[in-house]
Amino acid sequence: MNQLMRMAGRAAGILGVLLCLVAGLVRLSGSYYVVGLEATTVFLVGTGLMVFACMLRLETMGDGA
Repeated sequence: MNQLMRMAGRAAGILGVLLCLVAGLVRLSGSYYVVGLEATTVFLVGTGLMVFACMLRLETMGDGA
């Protein structure tokens, strides 16, 4: 179970960073929308995924693994 949580945490963290980068680059280009969604919404989803990844990482560290 710890291995699955570690893999999910890594995937969520990487996806979160990528979403934040995309949202930031779109805003820097002068646009407000990413594929029909506001860039702010995409950024918030990316931030939420990174927080989720941190929580998973902390949970797996607490089990002594």
